[in-house]
Amino acid sequence: MEEAQRAPFNTALFLRMMSYTRPYRRQMLWTLLALLISAAAGLTEPYMLRVAVDYGILARDPRMLYMAVAGMVALHLTRWAAGYFRIYLTNWIGQGVLYDLRQTLFTHIQKLSLRFYDERPVGRIMSRITSDVDTIGNLINRGLVNAVGEGFSLIGIVVIMFAIEWRLALMSFAVFPLLLLLGARVRPAMEAAWTNVRRSIANINANLNESINGIQVTQAFGRQELNIRTFDRLNNNTLNKTMEAVRWEMVIWPSVEFVGVVGTALVVWYGALLVLRGEVTVGFVMAFVNYLWYFWGPVSAISRTYSLLLSAMASAKRIFEFLDTEPEVADKPDAIEMPRIKGDVQFEHVSFRYDPDELDVLHDINLHVPAGQTVAIVGPTGAGKTTLVNLIMRFYDPTEGRVLIDGYDLRDVKLTSLRSQMAIVLQESFTFSGTIGENIRYSRLDATDEEVRRAAQAVGLDDFIQSLEGKYDYEVHERGGRLSVGQRQLVAFARALLADPRILILDEATSSVDTETEHIIQRAMERLLEGRTAFIIAHRLSTIRNADRILVLHEGRIVEDGTHEELLARRGLYYRLYMTQFASRPMMDEVATQAIPSPN
Repeated sequence: MEEAQRAPFNTALFLRMMSYTRPYRRQMLWTLLALLISAAAGLTEPYMLRVAVDYGILARDPRMLYMAVAGMVALHLTRWAAGYFRIYLTNWIGQGVLYDLRQTLFTHIQKLSLRFYDERPVGRIMSRITSDVDTIGNLINRGLVNAVGEGFSLIGIVVIMFAIEWRLALMSFAVFPLLLLLGARVRPAMEAAWTNVRRSIANINANLNESINGIQVTQAFGRQELNIRTFDRLNNNTLNKTMEAVRWEMVIWPSVEFVGVVGTALVVWYGALLVLRGEVTVGFVMAFVNYLWYFWGPVSAISRTYSLLLSAMASAKRIFEFLDTEPEVADKPDAIEMPRIKGDVQFEHVSFRYDPDELDVLHDINLHVPAGQTVAIVGPTGAGKTTLVNLIMRFYDPTEGRVLIDGYDLRDVKLTSLRSQMAIVLQESFTFSGTIGENIRYSRLDATDEEVRRAAQAVGLDDFIQSLEGKYDYEVHERGGRLSVGQRQLVAFARALLADPRILILDEATSSVDTETEHIIQRAMERLLEGRTAFIIAHRLSTIRNADRILVLHEGRIVEDGTHEELLARRGLYYRLYMTQFASRPMMDEVATQAIPSPN
């Protein structure tokens, strides 16, 4: 969906946005002072021009001419110094607000529940922290503070123009209605044209993202030319939309300049008449024309700031929608620290649905897993396996019923004290940019180098690490791009082992690796499971034969519960799932014969 690039002005939203400037009030006061000095110097310069012309050149007084020129130079240097100071301070304020807002937003989304991420594309979340925050910073850096200064200048210019010659002032503003009419007619079309450009660029970005992520499939099927033609079409569309927007800009800005020139010409014409009548001097008219040119600068700057403000309003609305989102799973005010657990897990009449209008993903689950037991969870796709373990990790809270560990309702304990005693290894284990040692240490930041190495040795990863340049300081890059799938999984196992969890969850941890790596991981799992409560989700049923217990889920219910041999003997759903994974009937018969007791 195309997001709004602009939003109407909202006072409450604006004040909330500006609240992030409070820590920089002192800098803002100094900035305001610099603006006032700059404005005062700028308003004095045309007067010095009049002095130079009337009292220096026309009066043939070199002393007054030199004094006027020196005054103009001094005023210009004052404006330059004040401008330098102002630009430095506005960037300090703007960058500070950017830092604070980004940090606040990132900190907040780190605490949000998984449902928040389930419902939003990653690109949209990233856009809040980058593009939308930058838009607000752009308003503060380039617009807001400057607009205040330009506002002072504009008021001063108008007052001076009417004070020194009200007839010339009226002549100057006679063309102003034309400018307003031009803006009302042309500006909406120009803004719509630039919105179309942004849409086209968004389409290009989406196509680039898709093309880069799918490059392997593209090259495998030889579809490079198709992609090139698609990109060329999108690129050409962007070119056409951009040129359309440029054409509108070529209409409005030269027209604005033309209106300004017409206004100036009227002032020069009428001023010349006044000079000929002896009512004013040449220097007076020149100074007035300078004030008129100064007038258009603030008008243009305030117009640009208003445009920035409307864009910032849309960004602020989206940012604050994120900041106002409360974590669905959070600590109660009276939540207690979870003591050192044994790992006894219990589900009491637990049902769960992701949306109130949807059917239960889990329905009336009653389950008791004693501490130290290894439980495998199997079932067809969509049966609720991952949801079950997500409730144990308290990534979600049950819709009905409760989940207990060592008798504690998970909703009554602090999340950090609960999750610090648990670990999870996923099907696609995430590897962060950094060293391989840092990735293992991620689960326990205070671990020593020796403890990190022992964890790697325990899962059979140390020999590989020792062969790398830099060993544990080897850079693995984003998403572990320099490691194989199996190596990334072993890093995840080492990370989990280093955490020394009381409860371990393995969610399809071996489904994406080759047979040789699977054997290494199986040995790592044996070490990892010792003395811990473990929940193993697996599609490869051959990997969970030795589990103490196997739960079979179907349509959100536990339909079978027992050991591997017991479930095969029942010839139920587990039996059918198990048999379909073997390629030959003789092997199936052999397994069935071994697993099912003889009637005799």
